[in-house]
Amino acid sequence: MILSDRDLKERLDNDEIVIDPLLDPDKQIQPASIDVRLGKEFVVYKLPHVAAIDTRDPDSTRGYTETVTIEEGESFTLHPGEFVLGTTLEWVKIPNDLVARVDGRSSIGRLAVVVHATAGLVDPGFEGRITLELSNLGRVAVKLYPGMRISQLVFHQMTSEAERPYGPARGSKYQGQQGPTPSRISNDIDE
Repeated sequence: MILSDRDLKERLDNDEIVIDPLLDPDKQIQPASIDVRLGKEFVVYKLPHVAAIDTRDPDSTRGYTETVTIEEGESFTLHPGEFVLGTTLEWVKIPNDLVARVDGRSSIGRLAVVVHATAGLVDPGFEGRITLELSNLGRVAVKLYPGMRISQLVFHQMTSEAERPYGPARGSKYQGQQGPTPSRISNDIDE
């Protein structure tokens, strides 16, 4: 079940869902989602200088990325075929009985910009700024501006509250992230 604008407003008023700052509720709260804005930090991937990224070696990506901060009023140019990590301006907190999906806004998608490659799920219990996986699938560069509404969160009611929500008790590696956060897959312990 997807939460409606009425349910979203009630959950926001009761601090069950936190979107901070929610600068313009009239624009950001949609009939079935909440628009979130683009932050000012980006993780840019440089041309590869390694033969491969080793998912078990946290050092295999050393020097492969750089963080770029865009000043107020300036833009970030996303070139055709480029992949970068962005972040939401807002700090988000998801209650233990909801899951959120990150989707691109239609107006952004119509410019051939996608906001997530595969990581569109925000788990119950997550707190932090959401890392966006930005790609330009088009043939023309697109200028993105910090503060613009870039994506939307769609909230789904779970059948019951999560028994083990995302967070410190699970060793969740992205809890509390402050900006665009590169992969921490090497922290996975898979047997």
